Amino acid sequence: MAYQVVNPATGKLESEYPTATDAEISDVLERADQGYRSWRRTPLEERAGILRQVAQLYRDRADELAAIITREMGKITKAALGELKFASNIYRYYAENGAELLRDQPLDSRLPGSAWVRKSPIGALLGIMPWNYPYYQVARFAAPNLMIGNTIVLKHAPQCPESALAMQQIFRDAGLPEDAYVNVFASNEQVARMIADPRIAGVSVTGSERAGSAVAAAAGQHLKKVVLELGGSDPFIVLDGADLPAVAKTAAAARMENGGQACNASKRMIVAEGVYDDFMAEFTAAMSGYVTGDPTDPATGYGPLSSEQAAQNLMAQLEDAVRKGATVHLGGHRLDGPGAFVEPTVLSGVTPDMRAFGEELFGPAAVVYKVAGADEAVELANSSAFGLGGSVFSSDQQVALDVADRLDVGMVWINSAQLGGPELPFGGTKRSGVGRELGPLGIDEFVNKKLMHTPPEG
Repeated sequence: MAYQVVNPATGKLESEYPTATDAEISDVLERADQGYRSWRRTPLEERAGILRQVAQLYRDRADELAAIITREMGKITKAALGELKFASNIYRYYAENGAELLRDQPLDSRLPGSAWVRKSPIGALLGIMPWNYPYYQVARFAAPNLMIGNTIVLKHAPQCPESALAMQQIFRDAGLPEDAYVNVFASNEQVARMIADPRIAGVSVTGSERAGSAVAAAAGQHLKKVVLELGGSDPFIVLDGADLPAVAKTAAAARMENGGQACNASKRMIVAEGVYDDFMAEFTAAMSGYVTGDPTDPATGYGPLSSEQAAQNLMAQLEDAVRKGATVHLGGHRLDGPGAFVEPTVLSGVTPDMRAFGEELFGPAAVVYKVAGADEAVELANSSAFGLGGSVFSSDQQVALDVADRLDVGMVWINSAQLGGPELPFGGTKRSGVGRELGPLGIDEFVNKKLMHTPPEG
């Protein structure tokens, strides 16, 4: 496994880093294990102070850090700066709220005396992170767990070595003990051995179904706790025509977030037949307004796909749909020249025999479906193997809430899409994963919820 930066806008190899040796992996595990023994005893207020400094350093170094991920995975500069702001806010949220979220929980009990639950750290954790949000995804995992008192071994995506090293340096500069957060350029085989090692207490993965399944199987074999944030094919349900142009623009923005490379991006537009034609016209027009190009140019609306392989994978899915009878309303092609650029694409007539029906489309491509009404919308939305998030639009909020309640997903937005914040739990169900990140639930995953009891005084 090569850790290298191949700029997806140009296709050029810019840097390369060696994979860790087995001896280095062993040393990392020992450091994280020993570091846990001291970090867990560090006062909460000291941990919070370090996380505040981490948050500030993300803001201070925003331009430098943004440029790194633009080279690594093609994110446009504006979006990269937005990601850094969100990551900073996550560290600040747990610094400011962690102590309260970790406070003892008193229990009513018939036993004489006092009983309560105390949340304690469990040890060194392995984080396996993806390329699409290199800073934000790490923040979701690292911030709550460092606040708890766990230590972190971080294995980033092979195309994100420079952002991985930059994050490790931020923790050092913020005053975090060196053994509390350790970056490692590990191979898949080394990851499997780390999961099996007793010094690793739990594993968090954000990535593909395939990666999540492999890690979950290994973790289960060794009785390790896992949090899995995997793929998504979020429905965007439109039930009536209230302010349809604005709804269509929201749908396009939700689809084109991060160039379409977001697990919780709206990917399936499910539209009631009474407004379908008008929505399709407005949505196609909104999608056509997104212009790609140099990700450092402020005029660029979305960047290249993350890699040449990613572009090839998306095109194979689109070509399969067209070959089997889908209608292309917009796009459907790669752009000429170097780089992994794909046109904004809108399909309809997608049927279950097509890859685009059941697979996640990770790029600037949307599928629009026509349905008779709310019941058919729910049935189609729930037919997906994924269950991450979804959006429901209706002028009747009670109708929208009823539909939202029937969706088999972990998150639903009513008359909006993809809103988020450090205080809001993130995660899904079905093949979108298990567990939650962010908010009060995110700090509750890798903790020992220890029952404590004392007898009556006297």
